[in-house]
Amino acid sequence: MKTHLILIHFLLLFAFTSCSKEKYNKPNIIILYADDMGFGDLAIENVNSKIPTPNLDKLASEGLLMTDAHSSSGICTPSRYALLTGRYHWRDFHDIVKSMEGSVFKEEQLTLPGLMKSNGYATAAIGKWHLGWDWEAIRKKNFLNKEKSVLRGKEIEIWPSEAYDWSKSIPHGPLSIGFDYYFGDGTINFPPYVWIENDKVTETPTTTMVHPKGVSLEGNWELRPGPAVKNWNLFDVLPTLTKKAVSYIENRKEQKTPFFLYMAFPSPHAPIIPNKEFRGKSEAGPYGDYVNQTDWCVGQILEALEAIGATDNTIVIFSSDNGPEHYAYDRITKYNHASNAPFRGLKRDIYEGGHHVPFIVRWPNKIKPGTKSKAIFNQIDILKTLSSLTGSQLPKGFKNDSYDFSNLWLGDDKNFTGRPSMVHNTHASKYALRKENWLYINNANGYHSRTPEWEDDMYEKTNDTVQLFNLKSDVSQKANVASLYPEIVKSMQLELNKVRENETFIE
Repeated sequence: MKTHLILIHFLLLFAFTSCSKEKYNKPNIIILYADDMGFGDLAIENVNSKIPTPNLDKLASEGLLMTDAHSSSGICTPSRYALLTGRYHWRDFHDIVKSMEGSVFKEEQLTLPGLMKSNGYATAAIGKWHLGWDWEAIRKKNFLNKEKSVLRGKEIEIWPSEAYDWSKSIPHGPLSIGFDYYFGDGTINFPPYVWIENDKVTETPTTTMVHPKGVSLEGNWELRPGPAVKNWNLFDVLPTLTKKAVSYIENRKEQKTPFFLYMAFPSPHAPIIPNKEFRGKSEAGPYGDYVNQTDWCVGQILEALEAIGATDNTIVIFSSDNGPEHYAYDRITKYNHASNAPFRGLKRDIYEGGHHVPFIVRWPNKIKPGTKSKAIFNQIDILKTLSSLTGSQLPKGFKNDSYDFSNLWLGDDKNFTGRPSMVHNTHASKYALRKENWLYINNANGYHSRTPEWEDDMYEKTNDTVQLFNLKSDVSQKANVASLYPEIVKSMQLELNKVRENETFIE
């Protein structure tokens, strides 16, 4: 295994030092990754949005807006894994990392930060991680007394703060997959509730998190019980992470090496907790205000980039890990704001609303401002696209599902229509295949989230055991036409089976 790792690193370093095909000086890269933000939350995608997002609107006007972009999954851990590996998550797992669970990455697995690091980049991750750590490595094996707690009305047992040696480094976190630096709280609604810098906590947890007094501003707190530092304040999380990202960029001013920053916002994921100065800024309730605050945070990061004179040579990508949480249904009836517009379904669903996400990319003087693309794109394609734009050669035989969109981004191939096909998945029982305008689902029901009656009544009922939609004429997936096109259903099922059964090698 170690020999294999050395060989991969050698190949990457060789590409870095000898590649003569680089088109540009290596650009900085910033990925701004929102959490549970819907396609319909941004006015640039939904003219009826009730949420002001001036910084994201401006970012789109200065770059490329990809209107048919998708996360790999309808939930967060798998989508993040796919983005950072260029690999469909379902080849390896489906579910999220639960409280205090281990890493989802394989040992010595090639990742986007690892690739960038081998290509001479300083690499940093700030914010939400939710991809696992080896917490067992710091748990005291002679501590045997679990603590009783409650989760969703059920009594559970957890390891309390005293069960861990917090002075130790926590293995198999961000630093183990190629990041030089990490700062964050892991996951805002999962333990431990503490700041982590690199691979150590900045303060010793001494208590167990319980739900704060009162109700969340919208929806539920969604907090899992577990170790926490005393007086942990959830309202401090987003502001602190934004300040840390700004500080990281400011500290790059005198550095000669390019940087790759993966900024993973905890917002607008529940708990929905906009700070006081942002409340009432939207017409979509507290969630809308939280989206507005996230937009403000984006603006702060972009201003820091401008302040150090690095805007022109920085690729900035903005997207979301999946569609909006089920509280979005209440916003439709209460505020007439559809976070999933114009799609069917929400987070967790295999319908478009679960994974069809906003996607903006800006690179001044390289990507033409104010452009749009309808090309079919998946976040797994970020890896190969950035590899091309930075002159980073991937090792031959690297198992990936990523496509290179660099020519499209740069305007060199206006006829490129994107991926020839794409697989959608959240849970193991349901898969979908997108091919051109056709979308096939191998199940009679594409929902996993809870739906109100009025949502169900919007769509035609059929007795078909599978579903087929023509997204060109029916982007909201209202009419299942599987019975009208049996040959298309058959061919798409065969292709779906082929992709699932065979590892993909894209050279």
